[in-house]
Amino acid sequence: MIHQICLNLPVADLPRSIAFFNALGFPENPQVTGDTAAMIVISDAIAVMLTTHAKFREFTPKAVCDTSKSVEVLFNLSCESREEVDALVAKALAAGGSTYDKPEDLGFMYSHSFVDPDGHGWGLFHMVAQPPSQ
Repeated sequence: MIHQICLNLPVADLPRSIAFFNALGFPENPQVTGDTAAMIVISDAIAVMLTTHAKFREFTPKAVCDTSKSVEVLFNLSCESREEVDALVAKALAAGGSTYDKPEDLGFMYSHSFVDPDGHGWGLFHMVAQPPSQ
């Protein structure tokens, strides 16, 4: 059984990226943080390992994606409420992130997204609790 997911993301400026995720309220794990990488704790089950491009290249022979031209992946995180979705997007924008869409309310789900300073896309959503079936 899988207990945790740790995403490895290449970043151009490690201190800037750490500061960005700290501004969103996600702390770093000092045991796994150094000059070339930092573990950011998103939840008990999700961590993001931010790595310099040089460190990231030690894990793969492929080139690092140029996120100004291509999308490598989109991450989606569930939130407790619509307000948490909006608050995280606002924090991301204030910390140097951007967005390319507007909030979307589908009735059963509310979503919005941001792009971190390295061009990685983060979708946030809140699912409305469904009443139990009769």
